[in-house]
Amino acid sequence: MTDDQVIAARERANRKASSRVGRIVTGLPDRRARIEETTINLPGRRLMLRTYRPKSTNRRLPLIVSFHGGGFISGTAVQNDWLNSHLAARCPAVVVSVEYRLAPEHPLPRPVDDGYDTLLRLVDGAVGQGIDPTAIAVMGESAGGMIAALVALRARKDGPLLGAQVLNYPTTDWTETMTDYSSMVENADNPALPLSRLRAGRKLSLPSALDPRSVSPLKFDSLAGLPPTLVVIAALDPVADHGRRYVERLREDDTEASLSCYPRATHSFLSTPGLVPAARPARREILAFLRGQLYQALPG
Repeated sequence: MTDDQVIAARERANRKASSRVGRIVTGLPDRRARIEETTINLPGRRLMLRTYRPKSTNRRLPLIVSFHGGGFISGTAVQNDWLNSHLAARCPAVVVSVEYRLAPEHPLPRPVDDGYDTLLRLVDGAVGQGIDPTAIAVMGESAGGMIAALVALRARKDGPLLGAQVLNYPTTDWTETMTDYSSMVENADNPALPLSRLRAGRKLSLPSALDPRSVSPLKFDSLAGLPPTLVVIAALDPVADHGRRYVERLREDDTEASLSCYPRATHSFLSTPGLVPAARPARREILAFLRGQLYQALPG
């Protein structure tokens, strides 16, 4: 596909995800949350943010910064409305989903820069936005899980202090060994994430001049000092072992990490609750984890 064809396909998919018919698959937002779209001005670019807040609270709330999936070439914040609005209403929390820039127009590491720079800006303005800057988490799915992990790694060194990270079926290896895992062989024909799509995402998003290890959390020398982590994977997912191995590495470096595998689930199942029943228990688990991690340090 040409770059123009990739962009056109992305736009069609995003319109479908936002349509009434698409909601049958992606799920309806929680009515106890309100959703707002705003823009944020960062150096050299302007990004769209999709923000979810509970309708019935006046207290300062934890912040969850969320990143959608799509292999760095597609996806939109809307596809996570079902999960993000529920977390906002039930945690409760302010959930901000970042419409980070996408390849082929904006290759790596620009999506990661968008995630980290947005996090910093949100924390800087936390008090005015009803956010408690001492209770912050990052969360993402698939490529968004990779962004969340990389943002956490950057925050480990430069701040802010994170209280938790949730990585849903993340891709953690964007190097030439990306497909050298047993789950890739076992689930190679799964239509939810064909290997051809995974390879296309890598080809279009990874510039030749960029060291792929620098954007592969699994390849970092040390994973010590990261916040408590929940990794959710799907047993029928080609990248399931990316998540498994990342948890192993976290534990080897004495970072608190939990792995939860849903046996009848496919890649992106938290974005398709209308098709995959496992999305509901997984959402409950994510909510319990984030509530426990983010509220334990807050007064009252």
